[in-house]
Amino acid sequence: MGRLAGKVAYVLGAAGRGNMGQVIAQRFAEEGATVAVGGRHAEELEWLAGEIGGMAVTCDITKMEDIKSSIGAIMDAHGKIDIAVNATGLGLLAQFEETTEDELNMMMDLQFKGPYQWMQALVGVMSDPSSIIQISSATATILVGNHHAYIGTKAGIDHVVRGVADEYGAKGIRVNSISPGLTASPMAAPHLETPGLLEAFLKNYPLGRLNTSEDIAAAAVFLGSDECYMTGQNLQVNGGLTLRRNPLPSEIEESVMAAMAAAQAE
Repeated sequence: MGRLAGKVAYVLGAAGRGNMGQVIAQRFAEEGATVAVGGRHAEELEWLAGEIGGMAVTCDITKMEDIKSSIGAIMDAHGKIDIAVNATGLGLLAQFEETTEDELNMMMDLQFKGPYQWMQALVGVMSDPSSIIQISSATATILVGNHHAYIGTKAGIDHVVRGVADEYGAKGIRVNSISPGLTASPMAAPHLETPGLLEAFLKNYPLGRLNTSEDIAAAAVFLGSDECYMTGQNLQVNGGLTLRRNPLPSEIEESVMAAMAAAQAE
């Protein structure tokens, strides 16, 4: 405890009950940071801020004016931002030929342009030592079916992370990303309820379980702490998933069908 004492952290994407952003914010507060939580739903953010003794700022990452106003509010309140985590994202599942222009624009805004502009605004106010952390995905390294727009935008912003890390290292700003695999979280919960789906994925995790939001929060604490001497890196916090691969769509379908058949036979 206390690894982030004296730090001011901004966690964006913390407006969903029990989501990864909230877990990270709670862990940061436990480690002594003063935490500002951001997202689109003010009521949920106010609840979380009350729970952790922090502050709430509404921010839609797809809107530059929101990004600037939320950062400005934190700077006015605390005079600095030492750690900034972007945990926003949307797990769009769509077949390649059926992905619409509107869906592409949405994913670009949310997972590429938004994070790009978020980092643009942050590097102007952060100083030595400070840390920017982007939540990426194992799928930016290993493929999974019907996830092309998600994969592409996550992979693209990972490369931006490398460029920003290189340019702003002299200013003492570390910039890194963390790549979970399929995570036991509210976003994945509806999918994990599908019989057989979990089994299709688990065989590809050398450590034998899905990663949790707590695993990602632990990595974020390290990246945000003064113990960290790394920048421009992507941490694969997914139990070794990228040593293997995600299941093919046909393997997922086979596992689901087998589980359904077994349930009907009972």
